[in-house]
Amino acid sequence: MEDYVVADFKQVGDNELGLFAIFDGHLSHDIPEYLRTHLFENILNEPDFWTEPEKAIRRAYRITDTYILEKAVNLGRGGSTAVTAILINCQKLVVANVGDSRAVICKNGVAKQLSVDHEPSMERKSIENRGGFVSNFPGDVPRVDGQLAVARAFGDKSLKEHLSSEPHVAVETIDDDTEFLILASDGLWKVKTNQEAADAIKNIKDAKAAAKHLADEALNRGSTDDISCVVVRF
Repeated sequence: MEDYVVADFKQVGDNELGLFAIFDGHLSHDIPEYLRTHLFENILNEPDFWTEPEKAIRRAYRITDTYILEKAVNLGRGGSTAVTAILINCQKLVVANVGDSRAVICKNGVAKQLSVDHEPSMERKSIENRGGFVSNFPGDVPRVDGQLAVARAFGDKSLKEHLSSEPHVAVETIDDDTEFLILASDGLWKVKTNQEAADAIKNIKDAKAAAKHLADEALNRGSTDDISCVVVRF
């Protein structure tokens, strides 16, 4: 496991923010740990955050990735995927992601994916336009330059010419129909669909117990990848 998790609430002036994230590292503990400590700080320091949160998040992701690349000697040669969710006054949810950790919201019992799984096969053209390639060997998943199984990530200096860190950003309104949000690394999603995950916890009122239940079910289904999970109930 090279995952780091954030689940926190922060008061900023008259505003309450819920800060939730999962950072799934590869070949590195230091980069996901750095993200856990600094990414939200970088986002909230953006002057446009309160007026244009999507723009602020995109810029903070870029700035953070640039810093990680510049400090590769100290932070290591690996990288990390990320899925982040900022809940603003329990009214608006802003989700961003790079990689294959996923955000799923459930409204009226229906699961809706808010993030995008950045798979190399889906971004082959842009990877090749940058001079890279996508391998697809029998028995293996597609990989950027035969190495990385995601097309976007923080860090990964050796692959960065062919790898993007541009996040997908989505904004969701929280209303009376909103039941819960699931953030999880790919170890859950490899063995459960979005709807299966939502159905599995719909009657579990305690968010921590719900997250544990999803992780346990992923293990029971034979998942061998990193399994981290955050559940936010509304």
